[in-house]
Amino acid sequence: MTVLTSRIDPASSDHARNRRVMLERIAEIDAEHTKAVDGGGEKYIDRHRSRGKLLARERIELLLDEASPFLELSSLAGWGSEYNVGASVITGIGVVSGTECVVLANDPTVRGGASNPWTLKKTHRAGEIAEQNRMPMISLVESGGADLPSQKEIFIPGGRTFRDLTRLSAAGVPTIALVFGNSTAGGAYIPGMSDHTVMVRERSKVFLGGPPLVKAATGEESDDESLGGARMHAEQSGLADHLAEDEHDALRIGRRIVARLNHRKAGGVPVRTEAAEPLYPAEELAGIMPPDLKVPVDPREVVARIVDGSEFDEFKPAYGTGLVTGWATLHGYPVGVLANDNGVLFSEEAQKATQFIQLANRSDTPLVFLHNTTGYMVGAEYEQGGIIKHGSMMINAVSNSTVPHFSVLIGASYGAGHYGMCGRAYDPRFLFAWPSARSSVMGPKQLAEVLSIVARQSAEKKGQPYDEDQDAAVREMVENQIEAESLPLFLSGRVYDDGVIDPRDTRTVLGLCLSFAHNAPVEGTDAFGVFRM
Repeated sequence: MTVLTSRIDPASSDHARNRRVMLERIAEIDAEHTKAVDGGGEKYIDRHRSRGKLLARERIELLLDEASPFLELSSLAGWGSEYNVGASVITGIGVVSGTECVVLANDPTVRGGASNPWTLKKTHRAGEIAEQNRMPMISLVESGGADLPSQKEIFIPGGRTFRDLTRLSAAGVPTIALVFGNSTAGGAYIPGMSDHTVMVRERSKVFLGGPPLVKAATGEESDDESLGGARMHAEQSGLADHLAEDEHDALRIGRRIVARLNHRKAGGVPVRTEAAEPLYPAEELAGIMPPDLKVPVDPREVVARIVDGSEFDEFKPAYGTGLVTGWATLHGYPVGVLANDNGVLFSEEAQKATQFIQLANRSDTPLVFLHNTTGYMVGAEYEQGGIIKHGSMMINAVSNSTVPHFSVLIGASYGAGHYGMCGRAYDPRFLFAWPSARSSVMGPKQLAEVLSIVARQSAEKKGQPYDEDQDAAVREMVENQIEAESLPLFLSGRVYDDGVIDPRDTRTVLGLCLSFAHNAPVEGTDAFGVFRM
């Protein structure tokens, strides 16, 4: 393979400035993530501990293999909303008894672990990941059910949670529920629809209707234990497969269940078991992206710091130079890389990407997309040259490609360029963003300018005078709004990505995701839609 040569000077003033701004943005993200870690706050954490219970993150830590990684997902869900950052649930992927598993853990310190609209988005995404990558899913349950004031937003979509559990089971993906406390009302169906269910003696409470509801509905007097206690479900109803003596015992049983799954990776192991580290330190990634995304950045500088040995065989390097494509390995796994060269996509880039995606599917090679594009080129010359059909070819190829896709938004990801580079709507196995990323229908300045032109033309057609001061005020307002809505915090808060990551962690995160994806078969296709030539 060809070894990439870096042209970046880590000692330069530009690199130092870029690094300083990036570290400030990382600190901002970390501060918001800390809010998720803090859960419901000191008062509710102390109350939870006073009941002799482990915190949700402590349960996860004890469930996972010692010293193994845990890739937390959607940690900023709910940011900017009326709900707690993190959305009262923790989701992520970790290793349990040697098996990579998707883990969901209700955080009972946040409104009793009740589910709000962002909880559903976050848990549904975790279910998608388990299904796509065929990884066992473990639910650590302690929740009061729906957050009732928001029931109108969660009742209908909430049913998908139970549907997903049954579909995972039908697809042969194991589902396990470890119940530590309440799992009531609709939440009772989580242990009910899981393949394996563990309950904790005198702690787990699982019933469709609690004593007050039963009294109101039927007049029957009952108590928690007889109505839905762990012992009753283990000895009488049969809902509990295992009766644990305490939380530690429940986690031990959960680990034994996973150990007996006989789970095997269908996608194979790395082709290079001893992958060489990149020649350039990951630390330098913090200084690569400039604060102004209009400043050019060679994406090979990013590639050189994430792929094995900085080795990269470029495909069509002299054609469609706005998109860098090529072959590499990452933690031993073969990958194809598509990385934008900080600008628009022309017809040449779109055609190049289409062919490259087809080749990756022929060789069953996963694809990594590094986003930094303002979208497809516009203008009479380019419309007449077929930019629509060529962009459509690229999007067609991305849509129908069946090898795993991994997207990282490192800079701009605007308009249909976001789609062509496998944005969230195109089902990448995983999608992450750097703090430097921006994503919206178009750049803030361009969008504000478009609205201004339309308003000006409308006034001219009506013969009305145009208020330039008002125009300037509206443009500023729109520009600020779109800038705010294109930020990683905003997008991650809406679960449009799987998390905002430190650029220096990119190689590690992608390596983990490649390993996760290989739990499922890695197979390409030659069945694409009709390409307009």
